[in-house]
Amino acid sequence: MSAPLLEAKDLRVEIGGKIVVDRISFKLAPGETLVILGRNGAGKSTLLSTLAGLRPPAAGSVLLGGDDAARLAAREAALRRAWLGQFQNDPFGSTVLETALTGRHPHLGRWDWESTRDTEIARNALAAAGLDGMAERQVHTLSGGERQRLAIATLLTQAAPLYLLDEPLSHLDLNHQMATLELFSNAARDCGAGVVMVLHDPALAHRFCDRAVLIFGDGRAECGPVDALLTAATLSDLYGYRLRQLDDRGHRCFIPE
Repeated sequence: MSAPLLEAKDLRVEIGGKIVVDRISFKLAPGETLVILGRNGAGKSTLLSTLAGLRPPAAGSVLLGGDDAARLAAREAALRRAWLGQFQNDPFGSTVLETALTGRHPHLGRWDWESTRDTEIARNALAAAGLDGMAERQVHTLSGGERQRLAIATLLTQAAPLYLLDEPLSHLDLNHQMATLELFSNAARDCGAGVVMVLHDPALAHRFCDRAVLIFGDGRAECGPVDALLTAATLSDLYGYRLRQLDDRGHRCFIPE
């Protein structure tokens, strides 16, 4: 039996002396999508970066493909998980295609150049993110939404089995928000990828995700299926504002009372 793509074991996460989550455990199998929800400042991004192995846990452990994330070399970690942070930087001038191709670097030897196949993978990723025809554009000429889609395309080019996405819908209009969620939902369903993402809309979380981790901001956290966790009562407690649940054709939405 193969190891889960991601496993948190008795995980405790802290930042600045504040407990984000205390002793949470869960596993993510291929084809599963997990959402992290909570108020602003609750520690969603901190938890996600800990799951990516980018910061050490206060206690417990994170396993990527069965191995301790803290012990993986950067290249090996990049082969096991792709990370999308909130902020995209342009350290030097490059084209859209050149930027997307950086996703292939973990797959290359020290002195290797990108192959024709690498370029094909990058172009296909750009097309999937709605950036076909923009390969030769300079990155600094892109809008905020286009840069976000380029970051997503670069992750697709990386072709890791696990995607960790911190607010992937930032800067995107409604059309591209839905396209992005469908893109990663299809990657999970059709390709067996694992997906963990931070979102703000519980209705979208219920529609596109299998399970949820709720962070209450006081050390409490709950993990379980979206059908069980994403209810008006639980979300009212989570966000500190009373919500009402509406159901339509199997989908849930939540509106303020």
